[in-house]
Amino acid sequence: MAETLLKCTTRHVRLFTARVVNEDLVASDDQLTLDLDPDNEFLWSDATVSKVQQQFKNLVEAAGTGELSDYTLRRIGTDLEGFIRQLLQAGELSYNPDGRVQNFSMGLPRTPELL
Repeated sequence: MAETLLKCTTRHVRLFTARVVNEDLVASDDQLTLDLDPDNEFLWSDATVSKVQQQFKNLVEAAGTGELSDYTLRRIGTDLEGFIRQLLQAGELSYNPDGRVQNFSMGLPRTPELL
């Protein structure tokens, strides 16, 4: 059976049933590739990227060893969006002021409370 490239695209997460070979996506029935924040809407520290990558691994493991489907990808993508929102609300992630678009898609930025 020929491998078919499936993808899930949310505002900040793109998932592909593929592996990266020489900077190209090659369809794979048994591997997911994560493209995180392709529009650079957020400022990422190594720690927050690691947290999202670990959450991604956890979600993939929780999905089990079954077939990768559109539904599975959408569910993982949606759950990752929620996790990114939690990081933003907790102040672990912030909007990129130099980003191409300033639409505050995950809610208004946190501001310091005035005394």
